[in-house]
Amino acid sequence: MPEDTRIPDVYGPGTYTDKTFVPVPQDTERIFRLIAAETPGFTQDEALLSKVKFTGEDFPVIPGPIKAVSVAAALHAMAGVLGDEILTLRGAEDKNRQITVNTTHAGLWLGTIAVAHVGGQDVVSLVKAGKMKQLIPDWEQGWTDTPLKYRATGLYPTNNPEVWYSLHGSMDAPPVLKSIGVDATNAAANQSNEAAAAHIAQHTSKISPEQLEMTNLLNGLCGSICFTPEQWNNSSMGKSLAAHPIVNAKPMSPQTPTGPVAFPPLNPNDKRPLAGVKVLEMTRVIAGPQISTILSSMGADVIRVNPPHLPDINVLQITLNAGKRTIALDLRKPEDSAILQSLLKEADVFVQGFRLGKMAKYGLSQGDVAAMATARGRGIVYVSENCYGPDGYYAERPGWQQIADACAGSAYVTGKSLNLPNNEAVLPSLPISDMTCGLLGAVGTLKALRDRAVHGGSYVVHSSLAAVNTMALRPEVGLYPRETVKECAERFQWAEMRGAHHVLDLLVTVWAGWKRVLGSYLEEGSGWFQTYEKSEFDGQSLSLLKPVVSFSDKASSPEWKTPSKPYGAEKATEVKFQ
Repeated sequence: MPEDTRIPDVYGPGTYTDKTFVPVPQDTERIFRLIAAETPGFTQDEALLSKVKFTGEDFPVIPGPIKAVSVAAALHAMAGVLGDEILTLRGAEDKNRQITVNTTHAGLWLGTIAVAHVGGQDVVSLVKAGKMKQLIPDWEQGWTDTPLKYRATGLYPTNNPEVWYSLHGSMDAPPVLKSIGVDATNAAANQSNEAAAAHIAQHTSKISPEQLEMTNLLNGLCGSICFTPEQWNNSSMGKSLAAHPIVNAKPMSPQTPTGPVAFPPLNPNDKRPLAGVKVLEMTRVIAGPQISTILSSMGADVIRVNPPHLPDINVLQITLNAGKRTIALDLRKPEDSAILQSLLKEADVFVQGFRLGKMAKYGLSQGDVAAMATARGRGIVYVSENCYGPDGYYAERPGWQQIADACAGSAYVTGKSLNLPNNEAVLPSLPISDMTCGLLGAVGTLKALRDRAVHGGSYVVHSSLAAVNTMALRPEVGLYPRETVKECAERFQWAEMRGAHHVLDLLVTVWAGWKRVLGSYLEEGSGWFQTYEKSEFDGQSLSLLKPVVSFSDKASSPEWKTPSKPYGAEKATEVKFQ
């Protein structure tokens, strides 16, 4: 769709809105071709690209004007094409193999945790009934055990009535609250979530956005002004990020002098693209784990490492550990560090989700891992994900999904689409940038593994939360017209969405709309789920939304061979790559 078919600034400076609505699968095909054409090293062979088929409902299935579902579905399709190429390298070429991506499925995938089932009940219902605590180990360390801690992550007004600011509790809210003058133990404010949000807003509304930003920088905390897309694109950090392709996978520099690493022979019992590939993962929360969850669906042997002293979100154990084995290691202990280094020596891929530069103190920087790969004579793929990108003046700054949504302009645009006063910003309604950032890392990893098999050497992959937001706001992608956004809201009857709402609140809002309109998709027996009769969650059955990509030859199609496990489920001294 040429840019002259779009209307500028409908949702604020730097936005580009389609004049007419195009059905989602058809529009996704266009976006897939756009991203594929702009990705260095991605195939331009029409015989391969035309294997992809997009299906799904014609109408959008999430609130707002941003085509997050189409961007995610396009990236899933790219993962499928790379999986197909890898199968060809492994002697399983099939010129008739079809790669199917259902765009509605991709929309549900963005809220995958909400649609999982344990013991026959969906996760949202279990959480509302207070039953989830009985099923999963507690790794949260009380990070949201009071309303003030919970609402410390949200978008709030500043003393500039036109500018909102994204606060983030970073799973340790008291220091964040203290930095704006809020006592985390305030009894009146802790009476309810609404009272907590109002109390925080009273404080932020007296502070300038610039002062909030400087306070966070000085204290090493997360935060971001809710910029317009134009402000972000014109910023130094926005320009740094724009210099990189969205799928950012390239040879390491300096290069590891190692030859091609052929994929192992396909196992007759496991013909998935990455069967036999060894992945070591050290991540937290959503984006990083999602990288390896996709790789495990493609067949990779994934060992996930959680630092036992760092909090994580309990409910994510249900979905983001599918197909993995899990251990706990504290790298501050020499004996635990030695276990990790031993596993790393065997790995084909190392995925880390900590701030740039953080891993150097543990001997796990990109340079450290490259040196190890050279010494063993076999290249490695080093995968990092963060908020802002691989370089630029914010590259090492901490950040989460909500920060990326704010800085790149997605929250501003979402607020504008809701017609809220005073430029009130609202988070996109699901953990979109988290999930799609993970997908981005998985696509980059597949591309790097393909290239390692052909050219040798080691590769570095970087996925960024802000990059995902920026991609979805580009003029070439376009935004949905206001009429389409209104029709979607009327169809799903979305509940109120406001700046102070936590992403978990918004997730439940979207889930309720899905139940009204897409209820048949959400039933365990609908065909959209993988079901395991028994799991490590109190021994109950577990149903997970299937991988989005499917191949026409079922033996090669992505799936998880084992259900999710809790964090640190196995003894670290006993776990080895298969």
